[in-house]
Parts: sequence; structure tokens; C-alpha cells
Amino acid sequence: MRRKIVAGNWKMNLSFQEAEDLIEDLMDTLEEEKPTAEVIICPPYPYLELASDYTEDKLFKVGAQNLSPFEAGAYTGEVSASMLNSMEISHCIIGHSERRKYFGEDDKMLTAKVNQALAHGIVPIFCVGESLPEREAGTHFEVVRQMVRHGLFHLDTVEFAKVIIAYEPVWAIGTGMTATPDQAQEMHAYIRTLITERYGEEVAEATMILYGGSCNAKNATEIFSKPGVDGGLIGGASLVAEEFVSICKQASAE
Repeated sequence: MRRKIVAGNWKMNLSFQEAEDLIEDLMDTLEEEKPTAEVIICPPYPYLELASDYTEDKLFKVGAQNLSPFEAGAYTGEVSASMLNSMEISHCIIGHSERRKYFGEDDKMLTAKVNQALAHGIVPIFCVGESLPEREAGTHFEVVRQMVRHGLFHLDTVEFAKVIIAYEPVWAIGTGMTATPDQAQEMHAYIRTLITERYGEEVAEATMILYGGSCNAKNATEIFSKPGVDGGLIGGASLVAEEFVSICKQASAE
């Protein structure tokens, strides 16, 4: 039985004091509500050490929103996987649609980032998903297949087993639109079929696949109730402690 995961992507939000206040609110609310789902928060780089300092209570884990495809060297402004590992950062979002769209991250770069994460003991949360034109054109399955194949299928079975996949239909990110629970389930099942074909049924059944895309406290239960949906990658709702923990509780109930 796969344990549900809820990861909060804070994106480029909050001042230092606001981040500290949110973490303290999360600590208090998680301690009170005690969700059984695994909880991960992904603050901006400047707040990772702050968040990591709170993980001794084991109420949540801390992930980064990005990492460098390079090991080390003269790459001004980059943050390496080894740096994240030295701060006890356990996870990293890789391939988010915003990174692909605004920063031109292609398959080659994302493959390098996945490799760097795994080489330094960091779990990739690898994002895939189609745009609205691709969904309307009926090419969404092929788009996702190519993302999964190019980004992850170079890995051997042991490495792949460490990866979390997040399906995030681009048209549902920050728009208020949400894939229907049936649409989410359909794509999750398709991704698991791809994994079965490449690595076998045992690996596919063990792989965590999250849903991302305007998931909130109002729709989480319905989405998480679908077979094959193993939790969520949460955007805006992760910036409000009570709402985020409510989502974690809803995941725990499934």
C-alpha cells in the first residue's frame, strides 16, 4: 500500500518573516491534526535552512524547488545538489512547467538534474503535464509519454524506484481550473502503464504519482479518492497553514 504524499510548492512567495511564521503555523497545526500522509514543504532557496532547522520534530520533510544540472564550479547563481544535501534537503522538484516555460529547461537539462539529485541522495519530484492546446488536440498522452521517457527512462530500476512523479496539467496550474478526478485518474493510470512496460508491474505499483494543478481543500478528497492518485503537489494552497494541513488530512483519510 503506497503512503500518500502531500508536497507544498511555495514558488517565489513570502518574506523571510512570513516564511518563518508559516513554518511555525504549520508545525502547530500538524502537531494538532497529526495527518498520516507524508508532508513535504518546498520553500524558496533562501528559506531552506530555516525550514530544515524545524525538521527534527519529523512533522515534515523539506524539498527544494530546483537544482543545478552541474556538479560544481563557475556557475554563478546556481545551487548544486551537493549543497542541498549538505543542508539535509531530502527532495527537489524537477521539470515543473514553469521552469520548462520561463527558463527553457529541456529534456537534456532535466535529465542532468535528475541524475544530480539521485547522485546526492535527493528524491526528484519529477513533473509532467500537457498544455490546454495539447489536451484539446488529443495529444496529451503522447506529450506526457515523451516527458516521462526522456526525463526518467534512462534510469536503472534501482534509481527509478527513488523517483516521485507529479502529473500537473499545465492548464490547471494557478488558473483555478482543475482536471476532473476522472481525468487525473486516467493520466495517472496511463503513466503507471508506461512504467510497467519499462520496469515491470512491481516497480510501477510502488511508484508514487502525485496530482498537481489547483488542488485545494475543497477538491482534495475527491481527487485523492481515485485509485492511483497518491497525493498532491500543492501550489497556492500550501501558503496557508490551515488549508495545507486540511489537504494533508484529506490525503491521510484515503
